[in-house]
Amino acid sequence: MSELDLDIGEHSVLRPPRIGFLGVGWIGRHRMKAVLDTGLVEAAVICDPSPDMAEAARELAPGAAVVASFEALLKEDLDGIVIATPSALHAQQSIEALKRGIAVFCQKPLGRTRREVDRVVEAARAADKLLGVDLSYRQTKGMRSIRDLVRSGELGNIFAVDMVFHNAYGPDKAWFYDKALSGGGCVMDLGIHLADLALWALDFPAVTKMESSLFRQGAPVRADSNEVEDFAVATATLSTGTVLRLTCSWRLNAGCDAIISADFYGNEGGATMRNVNGSFYDFIAERHRGTRTGVLATPPDEWGGRAAAEWATRLAAGETYDPECETLIASAALLDAIYDR
Repeated sequence: MSELDLDIGEHSVLRPPRIGFLGVGWIGRHRMKAVLDTGLVEAAVICDPSPDMAEAARELAPGAAVVASFEALLKEDLDGIVIATPSALHAQQSIEALKRGIAVFCQKPLGRTRREVDRVVEAARAADKLLGVDLSYRQTKGMRSIRDLVRSGELGNIFAVDMVFHNAYGPDKAWFYDKALSGGGCVMDLGIHLADLALWALDFPAVTKMESSLFRQGAPVRADSNEVEDFAVATATLSTGTVLRLTCSWRLNAGCDAIISADFYGNEGGATMRNVNGSFYDFIAERHRGTRTGVLATPPDEWGGRAAAEWATRLAAGETYDPECETLIASAALLDAIYDR
């Protein structure tokens, strides 16, 4: 009998998974809504250090309890937890939940280093629990179309990939600028998406060579510095021979809100996804053949909550540990190489 079954005499009924929500700021509430909109789970507990944030989250789930601490949340009868806390807390909170037999959906990055990600994956494996991470750009129609083209071989040998994410504003929380809490600057915040998307499309080849340059306010950042970078460019050679270039920044003088793009170049064709008019949310994807271009995907595309909703759907279906989560280690290792650690 599934742990989600309830005995009632000689019969049993399946109850929806009970979910706890840890951290319910803007992103946490957005993912909470996506999870609840599936109609497949129950919001059981809310936890946030801000009473105002917790109360705002209760508008989505009036029947949910509010607790004052992560420790109190873990004492509740939960099947899953959605984590949207500062990066420094992700790995340890995920591990503690998994050890309690609670499935986890965590904001990116899952850990600040490969070692932290390794430990979380091992905890999920040992507990046989579903582990998901909010690498949300995988869910865009455009990137899914490009990934399918790349993996099918229709573009031929992918010899070069360019990934770009410039955010004109940068984070507004102080912990992002504390290296001990964040693990890094724009690479940890934005570069994780670029690294993940490139490796995911290419089926996770290893990094064999890395050159990177990190800057803060136009000056180089040393690897042993406590400063976090606001501009980074890195060039990686992969085990497939592909050259991968990643560029990302906060507060770049780029003339618009954001520049986000992913370009894949093969000897039989190319493919591009790029944001539209500086948008953080609207993307167009195209396939290139010489000088000809065909459209793969256009807005609108409500992709932001899909990863969270997918995790909730899988959890409600009774899914447990999925070895696919082990691929999370590859992008963490790429970021370690960028940071030269």
